[in-house]
Amino acid sequence: MIKNLIPYLFISAYLLLTLVIGIIGYRSQKNTPEDYFLAERKIGSIVLFFTLIATNFSAFAFLGLSGAGYRIGISYYPMIGFGTALVGITFYFIGYKVWLLGKEKGLITPSELIANCLPSQPLKLIFLAVMVIFTIPYLTLQPIGGGYMIENLTNGQIPYFWGAAFLTFIIVLYVFIGGMKSVALTDVLQGVLMLILMIVAVVTISQSLGGLTEANQTVHKLKPELFSRSGTNDFFTPHKWFSYMLLWGLSVPMFPQMFMRFYTPKNPNSLKLSASLYPLITCIMFICPVLIGMWGHINFPDLVGKEADKIFPMMLAEYTSTTMASLVMVGALAAFMSTLDSQLLALSSMITRDIYIVYIRPQATLTEQTFVGKILIVILAIIGLILAANPPATIAAIATQAFTGLAVLFPTVIAALYGKNISPLSCIISIIFGEIAVIGFQVNIIPKSWALGFLPVVPIVLICSLIIVVFLRK
Repeated sequence: MIKNLIPYLFISAYLLLTLVIGIIGYRSQKNTPEDYFLAERKIGSIVLFFTLIATNFSAFAFLGLSGAGYRIGISYYPMIGFGTALVGITFYFIGYKVWLLGKEKGLITPSELIANCLPSQPLKLIFLAVMVIFTIPYLTLQPIGGGYMIENLTNGQIPYFWGAAFLTFIIVLYVFIGGMKSVALTDVLQGVLMLILMIVAVVTISQSLGGLTEANQTVHKLKPELFSRSGTNDFFTPHKWFSYMLLWGLSVPMFPQMFMRFYTPKNPNSLKLSASLYPLITCIMFICPVLIGMWGHINFPDLVGKEADKIFPMMLAEYTSTTMASLVMVGALAAFMSTLDSQLLALSSMITRDIYIVYIRPQATLTEQTFVGKILIVILAIIGLILAANPPATIAAIATQAFTGLAVLFPTVIAALYGKNISPLSCIISIIFGEIAVIGFQVNIIPKSWALGFLPVVPIVLICSLIIVVFLRK
């Protein structure tokens, strides 16, 4: 009986702690948009570092990477580990300029920055629309991951959707009351938990399999192609490898929840420290779920498609005690929750600032703006849950689609921050062309052969950049 209660005790203790931290954020809140959405731009180095990694390491880090390790093999690790490490460069290259302009102009949302640098309401609205449209699929991954985890952790006593709904409710509750201060503080807890418990998971499972070497040798005998440079079924060609390495650096800073973090530091040194440490953490963390996914072939050899995304909790249930599995699952829940809370807050701030007070209620008070942002958090969470009710594809596939759509914005952001005499119209055409091309490749109207062996993101972003730089300068 006690054994059956352990998962519920761990989940309850963790969720209670996040709510307590959320209340701490609420007690120090000043109820202004800058305070609610950006924590008064006073986040220090340590909190900024953990809020950046916790925000970025989502359901994809636990379930998506282990599923990819199961399907593709060890070659997925250097691509995702070192490719994501390069994000640290774009964090500082973009983040420092965003911080400067945000502090000087009082900017809160990404689209406000674009409109400030390249004055054009149509460009601002198109930029906003793309950010919202392509963030929502990635937002949906978080309740999907949480639902998988809760269902597995409770042996099906809490069904997938109800687990996803319950976690979403808790997140909405502490974001609703505390805003960015609550999100940033909970991110410290969640970041520490996810890093430590991911390492605990890989060590514990490997010991149950006879050690790291023995586990890898066993898998090698079963499926040697998992250890090849190109992965199973020659998944990685050199062109595709390059494409993925480029994809992360172009797209991760374009997620609104990441972009808005650049406004929040006390000083640029906080951002510099976070950008420097970020590559180290990704290289350490991402090997763990990929290995666990590969080892899944030992006991679960026939998983297909999105079923492989459940391999992480399945391996915990198979090779660890109930107590250990419950503890590690809390680390996974931390990854999901720390991303979803930031996505909800970022999207609600953009819709409030860039739509509501511009086109609906220009006379809205600061208190009213904060209240509208809170209502939008609830609405966006419900949308995410509805989409999560019937997951459409593998976690890796959903993430790649979202990343590609957001990467289209990268040339416009660079033009806004560093360009001279750039026409807003050129950026509008760049974004529209890019998103039409993304959809065209996705629905197979544009043949995959036109990408010349690369992922579509490479030719799309190249042409988007050329449109801005060459054809339509002022």
